[in-house]
Amino acid sequence: MKTEYKTFPLATAIRESLANGYSKKLFGQDLLSAFIVSLVALPLAMALAIAVGLPPQHGIYTAIVAGILTPLLGGSRLQVSGPTAAFVVIIAPIISQYGLRGLIIAEIMAGLMLVALAWARMGRFISFVPYPVTTGFTAGIAVVLGTLSLNDLLGLGVISLQGEFVEKVATLLEHVPSMRAPEAAIGLISLALMFAGKRITTKIPSVILGIGAGTLLALLFTHYGTEIATIGNRFTFETPEGMRQGIPPTPPYFHTFGEAGLFAWPTWEELRVMMMPAVVIAALAALESLLSATVADGMSRTRHDPNAELAAIGIANIASGFAAGIPATGAIARTTTNIKSGGRTPISSALHAVLIMLYVLALAPLISYVPMAALAALLVLVAYNMSHYHQFLRILKIAPRHDSLVLLTCFGLTVFIDMVAGVTVGVILAALLFIQRMSEITEVAVDTADDGTHIELPPNVMVYHISGPLFFASVERVLDRTAFLRHKVDTFIFDMQHVPLVDMSGLIAIKNLFTSEPLQGMRIYICARSEITDKIMQKLADVPQLDVRPAPDVRTALAVTSTAS
Repeated sequence: MKTEYKTFPLATAIRESLANGYSKKLFGQDLLSAFIVSLVALPLAMALAIAVGLPPQHGIYTAIVAGILTPLLGGSRLQVSGPTAAFVVIIAPIISQYGLRGLIIAEIMAGLMLVALAWARMGRFISFVPYPVTTGFTAGIAVVLGTLSLNDLLGLGVISLQGEFVEKVATLLEHVPSMRAPEAAIGLISLALMFAGKRITTKIPSVILGIGAGTLLALLFTHYGTEIATIGNRFTFETPEGMRQGIPPTPPYFHTFGEAGLFAWPTWEELRVMMMPAVVIAALAALESLLSATVADGMSRTRHDPNAELAAIGIANIASGFAAGIPATGAIARTTTNIKSGGRTPISSALHAVLIMLYVLALAPLISYVPMAALAALLVLVAYNMSHYHQFLRILKIAPRHDSLVLLTCFGLTVFIDMVAGVTVGVILAALLFIQRMSEITEVAVDTADDGTHIELPPNVMVYHISGPLFFASVERVLDRTAFLRHKVDTFIFDMQHVPLVDMSGLIAIKNLFTSEPLQGMRIYICARSEITDKIMQKLADVPQLDVRPAPDVRTALAVTSTAS
């Protein structure tokens, strides 16, 4: 059993949480926290599904399935998983082009990729994504999400927002004259209450306060003859008795594994087409889940298992796909709410999803009265919170110029092209700028009897000091062979004691240096860490005419040189 755990980590968080037992008091704390989180998660799940172009129940299926499986199988004690706003800009184009079936195929493929990453124990590498990249693309997603939400928030009546971001903004501006005042009033009042809810009362979550007030206003307008767009009159579902309005109280019965169903076995062409969307979904799910788990660790003084969390979110996405849900990942806002509300174990996260399921089973007809403007207000609030504009501006103010460049590039590409371009270019740009900075920290100093500053030398000896990594970006500047043409010496000491690493480019450059004309006939000493010296000697094995000798340090090499003389 122990060997299996090491091979494929799973359910590590709940094992650790329940190792010392589980009391009624802990259950009470978990249940109270789950209740509070569920009140926030239910309308958000519906709003996110609507934002990507699907009926609201698909977000609910995700919140239930992923919300139960991830905490029970994962590696984070208090993380809450489900649909998140970060996926909106990715999923919406998939739905528009390939429909729900295409999304399900991509989602299941992404889940399998995440499980494979967990099996390969790649969880810790997700943290290598630079902070300016994550801040840039989340801020970009926030701008896109907030902008698209204005349609329902203000009742502009745009049927479909097509084209790039600038075209969508232009379409929204064209429809401003047709804004419906009642829906705009509902949206803005709901939004104001969501922002100011904590100042009014701390007993009711501000999201519920805003949604509740918006729903009451919608009922009031409807009573006096003004039609308001709600979940009930915007969406329908099929039953054996015919079409019904609102959301179904249970998952739709017509999903079959047959040729005409959503889950018919995909063709090779479908798998090929959906491969890239699946990679993007997997990458974002992994990144956001582990970032959220890290935030949870900082707040609750716990430590998550990244590989178990990857495996759990992978399995959750596979199950969510088969439940006709949308992709899921760790949700920072809901996780924070869970911690602040007193959640103690992964059971609190799982219970919130169970409560959502009970709400839908018992209250589906009432949920249909929620106005679209109030849900849009919730999305604007989410966009505001995920923009992290304080951190964005702080990076621009105090960060190095390179980090600011990465931030703005990632942000701009996410807004005006897509998130894939933003993250990809952002990571590549950050890597290139990091390589440049690393190459600049590698320093060189040359000592001879005439101009030595580090150590006294005999007239026939030259010491070449290198400090810093010797890799492909630094070799051209560091190993400048023209430096040796000015000196007439017969002994060359190559001091690499302060070189932490040498890559293949560095080894080839060292060989080219040692075999160059300025060093012909010289006695060469290499002073470096043993593993670096061994690699250099192996690289020089096919040049037997060179007189190259290892030495632990410069003083030893000088002593040997004096004895030989």
